[in-house]
Amino acid sequence: LESNLTLAPVWILGRQHHLNTDKSKLLLDISARLWFTYRRKFSPIGGTGPSSDAGWGCMLRCGQMMLAQALICRHLGRDWQWEKHKKQPEEYHRILRCFLDRKDCCYSIHQMAQMGVGEGKSIGEWFGPNTVAQVLKKLALFDEWNSLAVYVSMDNTVVIEDIKKMCWSPPQSSSAAHSSAHLHRSALGRNKNAAGFCTGWKPLLLIIPLRLGINHINPVYIDAFKECFKMPQSLGALGGKPNNAYYFIGFLGNELIYLDPHTTQSFVDSEENGTVDDQSFHCQQAPHRMKIMNLDPSVALGFFCKEECDFDNWCSLVQKEILKQQSLRMFELVQKHPPHWPPFIPPTKPEVTTTGAELIESTDKLFELEEEFEILSV
Repeated sequence: LESNLTLAPVWILGRQHHLNTDKSKLLLDISARLWFTYRRKFSPIGGTGPSSDAGWGCMLRCGQMMLAQALICRHLGRDWQWEKHKKQPEEYHRILRCFLDRKDCCYSIHQMAQMGVGEGKSIGEWFGPNTVAQVLKKLALFDEWNSLAVYVSMDNTVVIEDIKKMCWSPPQSSSAAHSSAHLHRSALGRNKNAAGFCTGWKPLLLIIPLRLGINHINPVYIDAFKECFKMPQSLGALGGKPNNAYYFIGFLGNELIYLDPHTTQSFVDSEENGTVDDQSFHCQQAPHRMKIMNLDPSVALGFFCKEECDFDNWCSLVQKEILKQQSLRMFELVQKHPPHWPPFIPPTKPEVTTTGAELIESTDKLFELEEEFEILSV
């Protein structure tokens, strides 16, 4: 590293490091992040699909890394550190199991690719940052352990009122609870009040898909973009170059620091006792760096607010650092739902828990359908 840079602070997901005094601490902080890469030899997606995501799954892997960082903050805290061969808490293994390459794992490549079908992406097709955000938002509805509220901003605008509505599941009176029990099934399993329903703030995963320029990043956004990595709520950013996704976790000067999913490793399953051999889920090489001006303008910022006070604090940081720009703000933060938008309805878990891809499990069902069509065409 050039000598003048060694004096500049390095920011990693809301934490500041100094290269000249605590380089080893910085490297530990980076290697503690869960690192998801291309894998091969997993069971074929959808039964007959690909058994490796090499060449197409990089943005899905980056989305997994961002979400895993949120879960680590939720259960272990931002300052949790990983060390090779050190015994880790049960929650750590439970987080890791959410992302294994199996169709029954909540945030697996299987679940993400199949949920992408509903977003107009065929299995094996490359995702952009916005698609991956929409897929995570849907999959989170099936994750009862974490009951996250996932908010994906529209039109570069974050609406405070909508987020508060989504994160505060209103406590029910028992008579009202009875009639709307089916609506609140997904809320069970957190702090229950007397009526047995969830009260309290749902931890918030906030994703802001942005276009920071036309073909190249507009330099006017650079300071605001870097500012986001300094916020304690930061989950970094998804982005990269066209068809080449990276998970950006921080910066040094005008270089971004990222985790790169473009390494193909073999599928790893959990052991009998539920632990996961996690050597291949942490990147132990020197971090990758990229000049900020080489970034593709299509990105998604991520933030995690475990408690309401974390969100309120994020809002005031945004007011101070992002909205101070008079023109060409990176995004807008508004109190009230814009009147010309369709009404905000917090997403709820669909009653049918299958994605389209699972509906056609067996071929005999397929033939039944075809026979019906033949009858219709007579």
